Amino acid sequence: MKYIEISHKYEPTRSIPLTDGVLTIGSLSTSDIVLDSPGILPEHARIVKDAKHFAILSLSKKDDVTVNDRVIQSAVLSTEDAIKIKGYALRFVDAKEEKTGSFYLNLKQSMHSSLIEKIEQEQIRVEEIGEEELWNKCSTIIDGIISAKHLPKNIEPDKLKNDILNEALRLGPLESLLADDTITEIMVNNKDRIFIERSGMLEETGLSFTSDEHVINIISRIVAPIGRRIDESMPMVDARLKDGSRVNAIIPPLSMQGPMITIRKFSKKMFTTDDLVNFGTVTYDIMKFVEICVKLRKNIVVSGGTGSGKTSFLNIASSFIPKNERIVTIEDSAELQLPHENLGSLEARPANIEGKGEVAIRDLVKNALRMRPDRIVVGECRGGEAIDMLQAMNTGHDGSLTTVHANSTRDSILRLETMVMMSGIELPVAVIRHQISSAVDIIVQLSRLSDGSRKVVCISEALGMKGDQVEINDIFVYKKKGLTKDGKIIGDYAATGYVPSFFDEIKLCGLELSKDIFKE
Repeated sequence: MKYIEISHKYEPTRSIPLTDGVLTIGSLSTSDIVLDSPGILPEHARIVKDAKHFAILSLSKKDDVTVNDRVIQSAVLSTEDAIKIKGYALRFVDAKEEKTGSFYLNLKQSMHSSLIEKIEQEQIRVEEIGEEELWNKCSTIIDGIISAKHLPKNIEPDKLKNDILNEALRLGPLESLLADDTITEIMVNNKDRIFIERSGMLEETGLSFTSDEHVINIISRIVAPIGRRIDESMPMVDARLKDGSRVNAIIPPLSMQGPMITIRKFSKKMFTTDDLVNFGTVTYDIMKFVEICVKLRKNIVVSGGTGSGKTSFLNIASSFIPKNERIVTIEDSAELQLPHENLGSLEARPANIEGKGEVAIRDLVKNALRMRPDRIVVGECRGGEAIDMLQAMNTGHDGSLTTVHANSTRDSILRLETMVMMSGIELPVAVIRHQISSAVDIIVQLSRLSDGSRKVVCISEALGMKGDQVEINDIFVYKKKGLTKDGKIIGDYAATGYVPSFFDEIKLCGLELSKDIFKE
């Protein structure tokens, strides 16, 4: 049997059997297919089917009925055709697809409701028992609910049970994505559209939530342990999962298509230089140069766009800091994993439900100066803390590292200027640029390219002021050469011929680096 599946971005997807005869489409409750939206006529269209053929007839005087995006008044249909009527999309699915699609969602919703009823009947105090005990009790209840049902052969009881438990007690369809170590980011655009990033490329999962309310319940479950909430009065929230993954959520009225969730997954593995070289992100020679810069106590800014690999690179660069030095790390969400014993890790804190108790990155940078650090590592400078970071670099805390959001080494300087202006301290632009030129020694620029790969595209030295601008000289650059047949970028790392101004310091400090790596 064929079914007609009806979907709308603001409504649950539903389906009805495609039977012989006439199916009316309109706003009346008596219609075979009810479309409850402004502009839909009481009888807007008809689908007519006999044993061999079926067709659609538009009863609207407006051009708002389309088949495969072509306006029609009448048309003979095939099962591959897609019908659109205003904001509604209609498509034909077979019985198997219907069962595993909207049927499966409806089944989960029904069993979820039965689970809640059983919990209330048995007076299980959810808030008073441990997670494992609650999971086991609910598991037993669902076993009973499933055994009383006559499930189609293509639905696996164990999978159905786990899906219901995950939705009731954990993070629903996100659980399987969080467990997959190949996934780096999860993006919920609405209840029916969940995307992931894998190997730098985006793909749709085909997973979905049962409703918008379900998505909001999941968000509430994430933010409750940190004393935050999400509702119309506070429709945006940042949080963190138990494994350290960063979460951002936003709901209507700010989100037009329903509640949205973005999760930047926390990497369980600490990447090494070998990993970056194997990924094609950088070369051993360039990483040897970075290691020398860290050991020479050069102040380093790691610059790049979102998802370009700044934090991973910062983590590896920070691991080059000698073990006998004291490090204080400062982050919005703790991600750095440094193998140092003399380490102090500070994490910013958002405001609580009452809007109080916020501790910003800038407050932590100021506090870090009182903690006797040899090096300060700031996970990301994004505001007024830039002035405090620059002053620390200029007043005895050389060898510090940080990241900024910028698309080029020159843009990173402009970004630092802008952030210093955000501090509220009124300084002339010339003074700000002098502060930056005195503080910053090396800029490492990363980029995520069109094929999803992450590359160190440029390493530059900031040399001081040249006129009214900060002088920047590129040392290494990544040069694109073309594309493979499957769209992968071909390129090479090359030296520009410029030798860093501090090259003579290398031997004086007992370190070794061949001058040949700087030859063009």
